[in-house]
Amino acid sequence: MNLPHTPAAVSALAPEPADPFEPAPAPAPLSLDRSGPVLHVRLNPAAQDDVLTTAVLDALITVLDDLHDQPDVRVLVLSSLGQDFCLGADRREYQDALDTDPTGGALRRIADKAHRLCQALENTHAVTVARLHGKVVGAGLALAAYCDLRAGADTCQFRMPELGLGLAPAWGGAMGRLIAEAGAARVRELMLTCETFDAHAAHRLGLLHKVVPPDALDDAVTAWTRPLARRSPEALLLTRRMLAGYAKAARTADPALLDSHLLTARLSVPR
Repeated sequence: MNLPHTPAAVSALAPEPADPFEPAPAPAPLSLDRSGPVLHVRLNPAAQDDVLTTAVLDALITVLDDLHDQPDVRVLVLSSLGQDFCLGADRREYQDALDTDPTGGALRRIADKAHRLCQALENTHAVTVARLHGKVVGAGLALAAYCDLRAGADTCQFRMPELGLGLAPAWGGAMGRLIAEAGAARVRELMLTCETFDAHAAHRLGLLHKVVPPDALDDAVTAWTRPLARRSPEALLLTRRMLAGYAKAARTADPALLDSHLLTARLSVPR
């Protein structure tokens, strides 16, 4: 996929209907808008679900893979066109996958996509910025945590609900990332209690770098992207690699690759 080089909203990965009398295709999972070295990637939820479907995971992975051929993209801003940033993984897809394959193979493939996405976010050369609003829940929080910088509206609400749903918090290797960003003690509390916490608490934890009123959110993001776009690409890349390396070195063991197995072991039927 070739990303646009002019500021224009792009319907990503969705074809035009061949016939005006045919039903309209499903909404594109992402909207892309590039302005110079800054690429805006917006989740485009269907029917206001605001969840991370397989189509969204695939589209995000494609965008990040394509960046390898576009070193002039220095900043990627991730946001959402929905009422909320993200309400987590698509549990209906999980159930459909289990109905298709009760042994968990299909579900494990979905969960592996989450790991690939988070690793792609961590390893891309572009500085990643999360622009957060509304509810940021479960896998949505994990996705945001893998971004380098995070700005949130002061009306944001965060939650890690997996344990309350009978699931292990196993999505994309996020537990290690959250512990590295916010600290083991507080992450332990929030995962075990499933309590909702607000933007100011997220800021104290280090899960948000900026908290602003909703109408100031774009300005807060621009205050980051404008100077980043002028930085040396080589210096940006090297700094990201160093930061990622030290963060990973702080984990004596990283069981992230086990996440898909932990999830399917809990939900699937043994052979």
